[in-house]
Amino acid sequence: MLPAPAYYTILALCWGYALLRGGPPERIGASIIGIGSILSALALSGSTVRFGSVEVGVFYVDVAALLGFLALALYAERYWPLWVTALQAIGTAGHAVKYVDSHVVRLIYAFALALWAYPMLFLIVLGTWRHQKRVAQFGADRSWSSFSGRLGLKPGPGPTG
Repeated sequence: MLPAPAYYTILALCWGYALLRGGPPERIGASIIGIGSILSALALSGSTVRFGSVEVGVFYVDVAALLGFLALALYAERYWPLWVTALQAIGTAGHAVKYVDSHVVRLIYAFALALWAYPMLFLIVLGTWRHQKRVAQFGADRSWSSFSGRLGLKPGPGPTG
């Protein structure tokens, strides 16, 4: 795992790229992981032995992020949110493993929680890049599925992907 400053640098670059060049789903997805990362750092226990037991605050942040990604996957006209949601679910399940077996080594628990952020960031960057390609090729890129009309989100014109 990379040191925290390196992770936050990568996060800031990916988040900035999605905010500047992505469509609404990419901006929302990057914001979920960005805000979630910040809140997770703030929610870590003050214990001298971090990850020695279930990090309840981080668990709540991870569940909220999972629900956010799930909603995004259901309503966005994109494939990448499905993969990001699955990765978030795997990371969130790490809390359950620690809860069921408290003898899980704390470094393995910490690794299981943090590992999935890197491929999630990659998928958001890839989704942003693909969004840019579709806009360049077709002039538009629909962000929301027709199912999203129930939320008041209006599907835009153009192909999806």
